[in-house]
Amino acid sequence: MVGWAIALHGGAGDIPMDLPDERRIPRETALRHCLDLGVSALKSGRHPLDVTELVVRELENHPDFNAGKGSVLTTQGTVEMEASIMDGKTKRCGAVSGLTTVVNPISVARLVMEKTPHIYLGFDGAQAFARAHGVETVESSHFITPENIARLKQAKEFNRVQLDYTAPTPNLPEVSGDSQIGTVGCVAVDSAGNLASATSTGGYVNKMVGRIGDTPVIGAGTYANHLCAVSATGKGEYIIRATVAREVAALMEYKGLSLTEAAAYAVEQSGPRGCCGLVAVSANGEVAMPYNTTGMFRACATEDGYTEVAIWPKN
Repeated sequence: MVGWAIALHGGAGDIPMDLPDERRIPRETALRHCLDLGVSALKSGRHPLDVTELVVRELENHPDFNAGKGSVLTTQGTVEMEASIMDGKTKRCGAVSGLTTVVNPISVARLVMEKTPHIYLGFDGAQAFARAHGVETVESSHFITPENIARLKQAKEFNRVQLDYTAPTPNLPEVSGDSQIGTVGCVAVDSAGNLASATSTGGYVNKMVGRIGDTPVIGAGTYANHLCAVSATGKGEYIIRATVAREVAALMEYKGLSLTEAAAYAVEQSGPRGCCGLVAVSANGEVAMPYNTTGMFRACATEDGYTEVAIWPKN
């Protein structure tokens, strides 16, 4: 039975089980809001490309997620945002890296897909392309929040790159109870079996300027074909090495695995425990949201009425 389905995430990592309510509740509320937004769009007949872009834009606008407004800072105290989007039926896709003033990087990624003969634009070229197409921009200071300045200061003091929800280490108190969350993403399928995936991120706290993660790498952080759509989150270097998003599709196509089996195997084989999570939907409306981290901010809904908004494993 073919039916619509949608899943989204707000990052995976060592999310402490005692995450304070003031840190947890706004994120859960945002996930629920974004899920409702996506479900309404699917029910109204919007194409999954439109739906995933819409949802990711909303996640980018939320300061508690590491994308758009909430993007974390590089070692030089700057932001370098990246995003990608992909259509399953045509395999058309677009990606960007190194954006510093764009409010919604996911929309620039879609413009690259639709308005250029290319797939991937980065840094000055991507910024110029965004300006040429009238995309909303702001001063880069818009993204530099007090919380992210504090996170960068902490990471520098201990000479580390701060990964998604890095667990507290001895003598290293976490800023405001947690570290900044990783990638955001959304996958969707409509009742006709059209699939799409969209992913956006601000990268790692204290990352080297110019570092590119898995999010804009088609087949690593984002992938969609005629069988499934996948958006990954976690430690990008591992996700790139394992081509995690493409691995899910390949296991379905060549091994005949179900979406649930393929997604679980791809996460399991991605690297050491604590490095990866993903959300995925199949062409016939199945949903999978596996992760090998402590938790993953996630939400999903299907046409048959199933809905889930969660952070940690369900009891």
